[in-house]
Amino acid sequence: MLSDWSGRHLDPKKRGAISQNAPPILERLGISTKHWLYLNRNFESRFKGLVGSAEAVRQACIQLNKRWVHGIGDCQCFLSATPH
Repeated sequence: MLSDWSGRHLDPKKRGAISQNAPPILERLGISTKHWLYLNRNFESRFKGLVGSAEAVRQACIQLNKRWVHGIGDCQCFLSATPH
């Protein structure tokens, strides 16, 4: 969130500048503030390998010929726009 704040204060013509009209970063990523704070405290205990939206992790598993990855449930719960 610090980089989001910083990007909004850069000269709009500079690389990395974020428009003042853009939604906050967590909203753009589809992550609730509650989940973000939880993950900040517990990230290493929840994930051991691949991390991302559940769909992105499933696609990576296909490409890597992995049948299962530790933390896929947490990816679905905390990092997917439509949790199940």
